[in-house]
Formats: sequence, C-alpha cells, structure tokens
Amino acid sequence: MAPTWDARGPRRSGASLLPVLLPLAVLILMAVAVGSWLQFTERQRLDTVHTVGSQAADRVDVEADVQRVDAAARELALRVRVTPRGALGEEDGTAPVADLSLQTSAQTLGDLEFTAHERLTIRDVQVALTDGSISDYPFDTYETGIEFWAELDGKPVPVRLLFSNDDALFSVSATPALSGHEAAGVALGLSRSGSLLVFTVFMMVVMWALAGSVLIGAWYATTRGEGLVWAALGWMAATLFALSAFRNNAPGTPPIGCVLDWYAFLWAETVIALCLITVVVTGVRTALRNDDTP
Repeated sequence: MAPTWDARGPRRSGASLLPVLLPLAVLILMAVAVGSWLQFTERQRLDTVHTVGSQAADRVDVEADVQRVDAAARELALRVRVTPRGALGEEDGTAPVADLSLQTSAQTLGDLEFTAHERLTIRDVQVALTDGSISDYPFDTYETGIEFWAELDGKPVPVRLLFSNDDALFSVSATPALSGHEAAGVALGLSRSGSLLVFTVFMMVVMWALAGSVLIGAWYATTRGEGLVWAALGWMAATLFALSAFRNNAPGTPPIGCVLDWYAFLWAETVIALCLITVVVTGVRTALRNDDTP
C-alpha cells in the first residue's frame, strides 16, 4: 500500500509564541503603568490649592480658579468667589456687613465691588499674561501675577487667597508674592501640561514617520519603471491632505508658523509633495517611453 501524504504542515506549538507574547505583555503593562502615573500626577497638580495671606478670624477669603488660558489673546479667565469671615460677614459669609471693595493687581482687568447685605455672587475677571509667545507652541511659557486687597466700608481688612487651576491644557506654578500687610498675592508661571506635550511630540514623530514612508514608497515606485501607479499616487495624495487635518487637531489651536510646524509639519508636507511630483513625472516619462517602444 502506497504511503499517504499529509498536505498539512507541522502544527506550531503554543510554547513557541511565548517568547513573543511575554515581552509584548510586559511592554503593555509598563506603558499602562507609566501612563497611570502621569495621569495621577497631573490630576494631583490640578487638585492642588495654594493658600497665601492672613489667617485672622475676621478676614475676606478669595477663591480664585483659572478656568481657561487663552495664549493667543495673552490672557487667562479667572473665576473669583469672595467670602467674608467672622465679623465681616453675615449669613455664613454669603453677604458682607458693609460695602466691600476688592482691589486687584495691575495685570487683572478690573476691580470688584459688592454692596452691603446683598448676596455675594461669583465674578469672572481677565488677567493679562506677560512674557512668552504662542509661536513657541508647544514649549511656550508665560508669567503673570494676581493680588487682592480688600476694603470694608473704606477700611482695609485682611485677605486670604486660595488659588487653583482648572485648565487641563496648562500647568500653573504659584509662588507667594511679596504683598502688603493686608494683601495676598501669587506670582504665576504657566506652561503646557504634560499630556499636551506628550501628544504634540507624538504628532511630530508621526508626521516624520509618514513623510519617511512616502519617501520610501516614492523610491520604490520610481525605480521599478512601472509607469503611473495610481494606487501609490492616491495614497500619497491622501497622506498629503490628511496630514493637514491631523495638524489642525493639535490641542490649543496653535497658529501657523509655531515650533510644531517648523520642527515637523512643514517639512513633512514638503517631502510628501516633492515625492508625489517626482512619482508623477517619472511615471509619465516611463509610460511615454513604453508607448514608443514597438
């Protein structure tokens, strides 16, 4: 009896996949651990409240929260909540016992006035940013300062400032500023958050990777002498326009001409456009030469 032939190849054992799957699982766990640590530290930074000023029983508490930083307009939106404590307030600090005037620093656009015995409301004020330029995105940094001092019925009263940041796109460092005896203030340093920096650097790496991929594809298409390869041309053209949409999705709406553009985007677009033109010219010449050949 003739021996039978089994067309099926040898089965690959599960043990042979272990050297590949084990390092991959370790890398995934390490990436998740690093990401969790970065997210936790950034969340802790957002939850931090900086307290400066007087601790007297009869004082005015000023809670100032950064709602949004507008780097293009060079200002930040500050939400202010005022609470008179002790003998300065009534109804658990919801209203002042006399006319309350809250004066601010030069960078803050406008002072705050509150009428006696009327319920205090939350106010939004704008604070101008100094130094820095948005053209350095995503490595741009800014400085400013906020300061408050209060007068109740025309007489100065102690102030305690509680400052916090709620803008996830910016990291804000607060340093107690040298203020008067009754005033409270902080000097602020603003920079892009860690998550925004990681994402933007990733975008730049992707842009260069796409440009390199198109460059390799163009070299292959021009050296094979196959004429116009429409699939390759469609892929290159799609990458050229998709890269612009990808760039416009950068958080914080960076302007044209920022560091992101000069480090990656403009050069990647140039490489892809030149590759596309080269493939078209080479393909047309090859197609014409093949048509002239009998």
